[in-house]
Amino acid sequence: MRKMSSQVDLINRDPNVLNNHVQVMFDDVLAEPEGAHSIDCVWRNSFKCFNCGRNVCYKILTFICGLPIALFWGSLFALVSFSEIWCITPQMRCLHVTLYSVKKILSIVLSSVFGPIMETYGLIFSRIHITQSHGDPPKPLGSLPGNPPRNGVRPFKN
Repeated sequence: MRKMSSQVDLINRDPNVLNNHVQVMFDDVLAEPEGAHSIDCVWRNSFKCFNCGRNVCYKILTFICGLPIALFWGSLFALVSFSEIWCITPQMRCLHVTLYSVKKILSIVLSSVFGPIMETYGLIFSRIHITQSHGDPPKPLGSLPGNPPRNGVRPFKN
């Protein structure tokens, strides 16, 4: 069991690497290919504006929404934990105890009735051999010489 820490790590805020995919840097978004370069001061200031806008916007959004959203997620996971511990797990245990005899009866019935049938099917189908031929495909039964076509069934034509 993991001990709950009373301290928050302010340096490594993603120790389990949950949000590595969100790391978006300037050169992940904007890039100028060879032959299409802007003026150096524009590129340098675009870099500063991008980083400043991203950082300021993120800080404002987390300041306004961070605490309510953290409270929501904490409450939601508390609800999930509560229902799992106090409702779902006891219900599953009750079903396990209650249906144990049904499981045993079904196991006996399936192994004594369907077991031999499935074993017989296995023996029948295990004798099927498939070979590869390089000739004409076989003709359908209705198109063989001496067999008149059945009503509604036309002979096979290539």
